[in-house]
Amino acid sequence: MLTSENNNTIYLAIQAVCQRQPDKVAIIFGEQTLTFAQLLHRIDGVALRLSELGISKGGVVAVFSQNRPEFLFCYFATAKLGGVFVPLNFNLTQAEVEFVLDHSDVKVLFHDDLVADLKELSFGGGTRHSIAELNSLSDNTAAVGLAAVDVDEDLLIAYTSGSTGMPKAVVLSNRAQLNAAASFKELFALSADDTTVLGAPLGFLLGLSTISMVSLLAGAKVVINRRFHPGEILEALVKNEATIFHGVPTMFSMMLEYAEQQNASYDLSKMRALICSGSPLLDELQNRFRSRFRKDLQNYFGMTECYPVFGRNWADAREPPRGSVGKVVPGAAVLVIDEQGDEHPIGSHGELLIKAPSMVKRYHKDPAQTEAAYRDGWFKTGDIGYQDESGYVYITGRIKDLIRRGGANVAPVEIENVLLRHPAVSGAAVIGVPDRIFAEVPVAYVVKKPGSTLSGEELVAFASQSLAKFKLPSGVYFTSELPLGKTGKVDKKALRAAWDRTVNLGSA
Repeated sequence: MLTSENNNTIYLAIQAVCQRQPDKVAIIFGEQTLTFAQLLHRIDGVALRLSELGISKGGVVAVFSQNRPEFLFCYFATAKLGGVFVPLNFNLTQAEVEFVLDHSDVKVLFHDDLVADLKELSFGGGTRHSIAELNSLSDNTAAVGLAAVDVDEDLLIAYTSGSTGMPKAVVLSNRAQLNAAASFKELFALSADDTTVLGAPLGFLLGLSTISMVSLLAGAKVVINRRFHPGEILEALVKNEATIFHGVPTMFSMMLEYAEQQNASYDLSKMRALICSGSPLLDELQNRFRSRFRKDLQNYFGMTECYPVFGRNWADAREPPRGSVGKVVPGAAVLVIDEQGDEHPIGSHGELLIKAPSMVKRYHKDPAQTEAAYRDGWFKTGDIGYQDESGYVYITGRIKDLIRRGGANVAPVEIENVLLRHPAVSGAAVIGVPDRIFAEVPVAYVVKKPGSTLSGEELVAFASQSLAKFKLPSGVYFTSELPLGKTGKVDKKALRAAWDRTVNLGSA
């Protein structure tokens, strides 16, 4: 257990920070600035409003909104009342929102103007309210008390993409959130001297927990951007002299391309950590980013179900080896197993099983999925990788993405890294497709840089200098862009559907 100060809830943890440094700036949002004392006052005001709306211990509160401080007020206020908070990604469709609201038994939904288009939105037994009303609450916050909450009681239900197409409902406790905050604080040496810029959606745990909650509990300043725009984020980093920034590869790629297209320079000299998570950090992006901004991106690995897991500890002077996601973070552990479930020796590829400071308590209303996710207390990540003798961990693919060509395993990310080294390639994604002889072979979808005349044959010849013959793409398909899912990762299901269409057209 990593929790400290005997705080049983996220609310008590933020209350302690606010009382310790009341006059320090906690949040900046546009022209609005809130000190920690003002932050606590706003949280308590929202808690009173939630109580008036009938929320008490176990009551479920959801927010469907672009990034704004009220999103965080609701999160901490719900914890004060012993309720359960459900963050919603503002990119969800009406059908997806209704599923989440019904599935999680939401009683109160706060939304911004984004929901105005969802006029028929309905959910059983709940009420919806404009989040704007939280800006005009009474100053009387003494009427709502602190609920008696055990540290292991439910706090969050976070919905994340599932392999079946239905979202998985990840239940996390107060302990999970407090442990995550303690681990991140040690991992990145977070302090009240830090400033972070929020660009990721608060509807994801990356934005809500990893960036915002963790930073505030460390006493750091959080600069909230309503949504991600590469130019706005770069300007915010410079203007606020930010020291920490978390993003996914797509965000860093867009920031890089924006600076290149605008031929603009940004002084990121105050930044001590630019942290990339969500999917593997490809060499080509790392190299281009370093060349443009004179700053390294560092890998971090975590999952909605379990986090943090791997990263670079701030006290480790050694640069992680190329391709590594770092070492096991404080409070986490890793086990590598083979297909029979036996533990692999150091350096051998296998499935990564993990234990983390924040671990999923259960999948809401799905005991079968909960049972299937664990093996003797270890969470099954579905990722393939290995750990070297120095403790560095390498993730080489997903079990479901792993291409089995003629009995040999091929990791798509390895091929993607090589393709992206070609000077005419700006994007690449590799999938496995059925083959009559080898059972499965890799094919590549590639985005060329403007004006390039690169052919598939030329690209395969280039890749053959670095890859064994059985790893080379059997086909190269050029496209104007790669499809992205809601989390910003390349949507490989969409690529497989595109390949299916190509095959069907070819046989027509």
